[in-house]
Amino acid sequence: MSTTTARPPRPRVDAPTEYGNAASFWVEYPSGLVDLTRATHLPPAPRAQTCLRSRRARPTCPSTARARCASARRSAFVIIDMQNYFLHPDIRSHPKGLECVAPLTKTVSALRAQGVKILWVNWGLTEHELTTIPPSLVRGFRKGGGGGFGSQMAGVWGRLLMRGERNADLYGPLQDLYLEGKAAGTDVWIHKNRMSALWGYQTALDLYLRENGITTLFFAGVNTDQCVLGTLVDAYYRDYDVIVVQDTTATSSPEGGFENVIYNAGGSYGFVTDSERVAAAASSK
Repeated sequence: MSTTTARPPRPRVDAPTEYGNAASFWVEYPSGLVDLTRATHLPPAPRAQTCLRSRRARPTCPSTARARCASARRSAFVIIDMQNYFLHPDIRSHPKGLECVAPLTKTVSALRAQGVKILWVNWGLTEHELTTIPPSLVRGFRKGGGGGFGSQMAGVWGRLLMRGERNADLYGPLQDLYLEGKAAGTDVWIHKNRMSALWGYQTALDLYLRENGITTLFFAGVNTDQCVLGTLVDAYYRDYDVIVVQDTTATSSPEGGFENVIYNAGGSYGFVTDSERVAAAASSK
């Protein structure tokens, strides 16, 4: 994984501080804790520092220099495009993407144990959607003279990124990991038809999040500076809390693509953590 230039530390607040509005708000404390649970507003005269939690909103607090406290029942782990088409060595070389499989698996197990929903968000096109994709996107997937979306791939892989085709399955052990979670009722597969899974007025991902009262999103997947970034930024625009799990995401882009996303995710869009911190936080509960 590439090293990343860290932003200068953000100065800590001098007193408990609330951001947002009556319905959607964070509370930040002088210790560096940022409470994302939206459980309790600050009183008119701030009392002693605490991590505000409701009995029904079990928190997941990744232990970092600046900790976050999030309600598990209002959180989801959004895993983008960890599919054969993007990762399988018989289709392409993506060593950095493959390096994410182990920490991703670890993070899935840790968050499942806390009751966080695991959302596998993947390309999966229908015949009708093939007629609606804009030319810029069509052209982008025809690099190297390929046939593009819906074209027949060589061998056993089926049609490119169409629902139900082998190239659109999750890579290797991740497919079994998803099926395990599906059987347990913890994991959900969500199709997308653009780089961003939140593009458009109503998407399957946004509807699921709204219907389930989810406000905090942990992000993973490939490619960091393409579909992960597109979905993350749209989530930020839609008032979701965004947390990138750094060692569970990668890109095949030249140096700088990954670093730019991590830099801005931690300084502008939301927060950055990693699989070790998530696992440590989960095991402390």
